[in-house]
Order: sequence, then C-alpha cells, then structure tokens
Amino acid sequence: MAWKKHCPYCGGALGVKNLDDRERKVCLICGRLIYENPVPAVAVVVFDDCKRVLLVRRGVEPGKGKWSLPGGFIELDETPYETARRELFEETMLEASGFSLVDVFVQDNPVYDKVLLLGFIAIEPKGAPKAGDDAIDARYFELDKLPDIAFKSHIALIEKAREIKQ
Repeated sequence: MAWKKHCPYCGGALGVKNLDDRERKVCLICGRLIYENPVPAVAVVVFDDCKRVLLVRRGVEPGKGKWSLPGGFIELDETPYETARRELFEETMLEASGFSLVDVFVQDNPVYDKVLLLGFIAIEPKGAPKAGDDAIDARYFELDKLPDIAFKSHIALIEKAREIKQ
C-alpha cells in the first residue's frame, strides 16, 4: 500500500518511474524522487521478578482492545532510546535505568504501510504499572498464558527477549 499521493515539496500529483530496477514515486510537477520509507517505532519488553511480561491493552487503532508491548513512534527530536523511555512511562508509568536493543523488525501497518520496529528490553524497571496515554490497562502476564497480542512482531520480540533473560 503506497500512502503518499502528493509531493510534499510542491503538492503536485505523484507518478511512478522505474529507477534502479524498482518502481519509485516521482512528482509529475517538480520531478523530485519521493521515497516511501518505513516509519520508525519502538516497543519495550519489561519482565518482573517472576519473569512475567508487561503488556498494555490498546485504547487506539490499530489493534484497539488487544494487548501489546508498550511503545510508539520515534519523534524527530529523540533517539530510539529516548523514545523507549518516554513511551514506557507514558503507557505504564514505569521507569527503567536503561534499555538494551534486542532486535529490529519490519511490520505491516494499515496506516503507514510498513513500520520499522526497534525492540528493546528494559533494564531494572521501577514502579508498579498503571495504564496511561493510549493504554486502557497495563499488567504482567505469564509467558505461557499470553492474551491476544495485536502485532506479530511483538510476539517475536517477547520470544527473543525471553531467550536473552533465561
């Protein structure tokens, strides 16, 4: 799904040209090449002392009502680590002393076509989870009793983080 239809520079309609053995969007007015890149986001895995994983129930689409890891989109003025810290606090009211990169995934998204997801594990999380921001609930789950999770990449990230923690 290509979601850009107009040039962000001049507002002209976009057409398609074959460049570098790939179809690419080009503005039909100003001629600029328009790249469609995945939107960068983060997700954070938090384990408690009982090796349960923290999930939030989504209050927004996509996946409204389903569970996911805390996370969100990277803002222009922050690093992925800063995003992990911000999103973890906004959605769960938890803080962590740091974050360790676990893996990087590309997942489909109904709005942005593709999301580039950087998966982190929280180091020394502090506090009791409380839903905030886009979350309507936040709680820990046993790894063998996970609820319906909104994104396949989050399931894969939980599995990779579980291997690291064992």
